[in-house]
Amino acid sequence: MSNDLVQSKSEKPAHKKYVLKKRSAVKTEYKVDYENDLNKAQLEAVMANEGPLLVIAGAGSGKTKTLTYRVARLIEDGTPPENILLLTFTKKAAHEMLSRASLVLDNRCEKVSGGTFHSFANIILRKYSNLLKLKNNFTIMDRSDCEDIISHIVGQMFPKKEKRFPKKSTIIDIYSKSVNKEIPTKKIIEDEFPQFEHCTDKIIEVHKAYVTYKRENSVLDYDDLLLYIKLLLENNENLCKKLSNQYKYIMVDEYQDTNTLQADIIKLLASEHSNVMAVGDDAQSIYSFRGANYRNIFDFPKIFEGTKIIKLEQNYRSTQNILELTNTIIGRAKEKYDKQLFSEITSPQKPALICAKNTQMEADFICQRILELLDEDVELGDICVLARNARMSYNLEIELSKRAIPYRKFGGPKFMETAHIKDITAHLRVLVNPDDVISLTRILLLLRGIGSSTVNSIMPVVKGNFNPDVKLLPSNKLTSLNPLLKLLNKERDNLPKKKPEEIVNEILRYYRPILKDKYDDFSKREKDLDHFAYLSTQYSNLEDFISDLALEPPDASVEGMYKNNSDDDALTISTIHSAKGLEWDSVFIIGAVDGRFPSAYSFNSEEEMDEELRLMYVATTRAKNNLYITYPVDMYDYSMNMVLSKPSRFLDNINDDILEVWDITEG
Repeated sequence: MSNDLVQSKSEKPAHKKYVLKKRSAVKTEYKVDYENDLNKAQLEAVMANEGPLLVIAGAGSGKTKTLTYRVARLIEDGTPPENILLLTFTKKAAHEMLSRASLVLDNRCEKVSGGTFHSFANIILRKYSNLLKLKNNFTIMDRSDCEDIISHIVGQMFPKKEKRFPKKSTIIDIYSKSVNKEIPTKKIIEDEFPQFEHCTDKIIEVHKAYVTYKRENSVLDYDDLLLYIKLLLENNENLCKKLSNQYKYIMVDEYQDTNTLQADIIKLLASEHSNVMAVGDDAQSIYSFRGANYRNIFDFPKIFEGTKIIKLEQNYRSTQNILELTNTIIGRAKEKYDKQLFSEITSPQKPALICAKNTQMEADFICQRILELLDEDVELGDICVLARNARMSYNLEIELSKRAIPYRKFGGPKFMETAHIKDITAHLRVLVNPDDVISLTRILLLLRGIGSSTVNSIMPVVKGNFNPDVKLLPSNKLTSLNPLLKLLNKERDNLPKKKPEEIVNEILRYYRPILKDKYDDFSKREKDLDHFAYLSTQYSNLEDFISDLALEPPDASVEGMYKNNSDDDALTISTIHSAKGLEWDSVFIIGAVDGRFPSAYSFNSEEEMDEELRLMYVATTRAKNNLYITYPVDMYDYSMNMVLSKPSRFLDNINDDILEVWDITEG
């Protein structure tokens, strides 16, 4: 059912000649040529002033340019930069938009507030932590830290292991979904984790203990940042008004990826003016597993009365032939904002659906077609293979290696998840927050002769105190403990005086012998330490450095990117989720067999099936000129005990003039 709030194509307003005026009613001479630089829909969005605005931005329709120009236009029109707030889902996206806006306005956008929801929350919470009775030196934990705490709590509360009790990662998933969706834990378990209903009460007990532990030790997880800023705004009316009046113009990128908490935060921040411009695409909502609520983009006009809806439909990425297919696919969604992407880019090449006898033939075809594309002067780095999940590309990887075709596969170990980087970060966290028991435990366990029982016995003495009474410490452990405690005590005193890079270098000097003793591949890991030291040079405050490492961690370690060749020019292999926002000249979507894409697990849920459909749409809209969708006809599914042989139902009954069908099963 299409959303009835959306104007039909025939109802689009005619292109106006905008006469833009400052508040003084004097005609503005703009530095930027908005009318010639933007298309009609983009111009309408950029020139909108007061009130709520929802911009439905189709794939490749220039939403970044639209947001950038809106920031520039507001500033040219007299809005102080500090009154503008731009919220995105990555720090990189915010930086790119503000940098581009600054280029056209000679750095006049430097004071615009921009960043992720979590980084914005972090800044506000540290400033007003006293209103929530939080310490402003709280530590932000990453996922593995949270799991360690849960493991510790479960071990203490239920020392006798219960049959079929959820793993620590599952307990965190349940907790996170409950917080972000604002749904009671019991309901989350009933709906999404019914296999653990028998231990619902114990899971709730663990969650309560988890909340208490975080409070007592001044640590917050990612969900807390959003939860606490919402509580801060809800429970402090004057502060809510103050912040709303400060941020008079709020812009939110990728609004379809917001969760319930984030939507509530926006509503609170806009309570004094409703000047919110939400930009997103319902057709690219694919992150429900992270807690994203696709309903937010449909409910926006209900929450903000008088919302104006503008659709960006001109695509600057793909050929019209590719868009004919993507429009057909997304047209089958049960609920959507109606739009038809169009492009002025033409090509005789049509998207193709390739039926292969088996996964080996599928891999052979892709490799052969890649070689042909190279002969047609397509760069290898401009070719991508997308899969529904990472396991589906294994056969292809073997074939690529045989043919010496270099490739990168996204999914190597994350920089901040590597053990040696977590070791270094733990030392820095303890300096900033001496109450951080998780980090303190980690660095103590690095020492020779110190195990869990020793840590438990000395923790009451050393927690929050790096110059303890040595009489209270076991004398046989002092040889290991003394260098660490002296270092922490010295650097803690030097925090206000030293730059982050100086403190990091002191920690690294102490840690390198431990690295060599602990890891056989220490020489490879040392490259990461050098990179870590480099990152620290970009900060003037250690607290900001540690917070950014948690909120916007570097993508991969130096050794972490899996690449089977040292050449810079390499094919990309990626999951569809990881490819969102990216584009390539030529794209292969592999394993598009019904039961795998869409997944058989989505067959009984209309919502999940619609998300799978949107995932196919996201995959197809990554291609600029060439799009190939392949499927084998003998894929065996062990969970269903059957052979999967039909192409994805999302491609059923599509005319040959939109999607060519190539049968290579006889090849």
